[in-house]
Amino acid sequence: MKRQAPWLLFLVTLVTLLSTALAASPTSFCKCTCFGNSTIVALDSPVTQKTAPASLKERASKKKTCNDCNRQFCLSYTFCKGEKEDNVFTTCFQRDSTKDQAVVYIFIFATVGLLSYAAVRPWIDQWAERARERRSYIPVSGQAEQ
Repeated sequence: MKRQAPWLLFLVTLVTLLSTALAASPTSFCKCTCFGNSTIVALDSPVTQKTAPASLKERASKKKTCNDCNRQFCLSYTFCKGEKEDNVFTTCFQRDSTKDQAVVYIFIFATVGLLSYAAVRPWIDQWAERARERRSYIPVSGQAEQ
C-alpha cells in the first residue's frame, strides 16, 4: 500500500490540473488596423473611451467574442479616432488555450522526470542491492559447534 500512495497522489493532482485546464477558455484578440498601424486588443479588456455610448458600455460588461471584433469596435478606441470606417480592417484570433499549455507543461515535466530517473537509476540500483545484502541472514559458521 505504501508504494501506491505516491502514484495515487500524482494521479489525483494530474486529474485536478487537467480539469482546471479543460474548464479554461482561450483568450481572443482583435487586431485593428487604422491609419496603416495595427494594434492588438484583448477582447476581454474594457473600452478605454470614457464617453462611450450606452450600448457600447453595455457590451463592454459582457464577455466579448470574435463577433464583436468589427470596425465599430476598433473605432471606439482612441488609436482609431478620426479614421474613416472604410479604412479600418479587423482580424480576430485566439491565443493557445490553457488546456494546450497544460498539455505541453505536463509533457515537459514527465520527460524531465523520466530523464532524471534514468540518470540516477544506476545509483538507486546499487543502493537497493546493498540494502538487500544487509538484510539477508547469513549464518556465521563455527560458533554453533562449540
